[in-house]
Amino acid sequence: MSYSLDRTYAERQDLEDPLAALRLAFHLPRAVSAGEHAAVSSAAASGAYLCGHSLGLQPREAARVLNEELERWACSAVEGHFHSPRPWLSYHERLTPALATLAGAAPQEIVAMNTLTVNLHLMLISFYRPTPERYKILIERRAFSSDRYAVASQVLQRGYDPSSAVLEIGPRDGEDLIRDEDICALIEREGARIATVLLPGVQYLSGQRFDMQAIATCARRAGCTVGFDLAHAMGNVPLHLHDWNVDFAAWCGYKYLNGGPGAIGGCFVHERHARAFELPRLAGWWGHEKASRFEMPETFRPLPGAEGWQLSNPPILAAAPLLASLPLFERAGMEALRRKSISLTGYLEFLLQRRLAGSVAILTPSASQARGCQLSLRLLRPRAEAHAAFETLSAAGFIGDWREPDVIRVAPVPLYNTHVEVWEFVAALERCLT
Repeated sequence: MSYSLDRTYAERQDLEDPLAALRLAFHLPRAVSAGEHAAVSSAAASGAYLCGHSLGLQPREAARVLNEELERWACSAVEGHFHSPRPWLSYHERLTPALATLAGAAPQEIVAMNTLTVNLHLMLISFYRPTPERYKILIERRAFSSDRYAVASQVLQRGYDPSSAVLEIGPRDGEDLIRDEDICALIEREGARIATVLLPGVQYLSGQRFDMQAIATCARRAGCTVGFDLAHAMGNVPLHLHDWNVDFAAWCGYKYLNGGPGAIGGCFVHERHARAFELPRLAGWWGHEKASRFEMPETFRPLPGAEGWQLSNPPILAAAPLLASLPLFERAGMEALRRKSISLTGYLEFLLQRRLAGSVAILTPSASQARGCQLSLRLLRPRAEAHAAFETLSAAGFIGDWREPDVIRVAPVPLYNTHVEVWEFVAALERCLT
């Protein structure tokens, strides 16, 4: 794409943005919204919220939906499960169509339930099935801590030693990113001993987007089950889980899906497993077939599809904000959001390279197909100076986050961020470093 260093370029892009009105559907943090009315000459004080990779902004409609459920609880109590405009009994089903679209899945392959790590455990109970010959589970060397803990505990529960059963893939020496071809080469080399491949769709620290289709193809060719942690991919990049033949996936609802802190997460289970009732699983009342659930039978009969992995009824107050957020994805369309994402992130990269070359290293891949909207930055300063610059940015209202030992993550989210905010962020960072 053709970019310009001139701020008027950013202003023009925002004026011509067909998705610009979506920003009005979100509450902006005070430091950012205060600057919405600032004069252009003082716009540097307005700040920008660039932390949707950690916690998405609150949709304005979320309070209304939540208050309606609180009112229903106050007025109807237990009857709200059955007699309500949105009966709680089937509440999670209202989220399924939009989540299926975002995941590239059939509705029966999707269920909104629990939170991310709980769902990873439930999936691994079923899809990590070690044998004496095939007992390893492949993860990345810099996996998010919760994923690492979950995998190690699953391995221990099956009687294996994580030091030998957990196989790790990392970047080559001197590199920050894992090459997709190295993942597939490792799977081909070790596949006979790998039971399950569990990798992120988008790596949380570097922002690297993995080639999930290629990885799934390699894993299944080697006889491994394959799953993805989509915490940083769901709502960020286009997904086609069904067509990619992924066995399972899990995600949270509070990052790019904007469901709020502790929002309900979700799972994908490929339809080929829909009636694989012989798979080991943890069972709960809500996963039992609906027709006889309230008869309280002694024998568990799981629902077909992803719903059969449910344990308990959905947390209504943790699910309600998604009813405000997901329609915004439907209104925009993932294709249009992706176009804007590529433009915003590419513009951020362009400005950093042109204005801060020699001061900032970008860890995230440069190719748009190899990343989402996040860029991970390393300031080429001693750690103390780099962290001080980050604190200065935060105090000025430019909200990203710091990951030890020296990474600043920022994400211009297409639902609510603008090109002008990207320009302002780079200008503020430049002031911090000069």
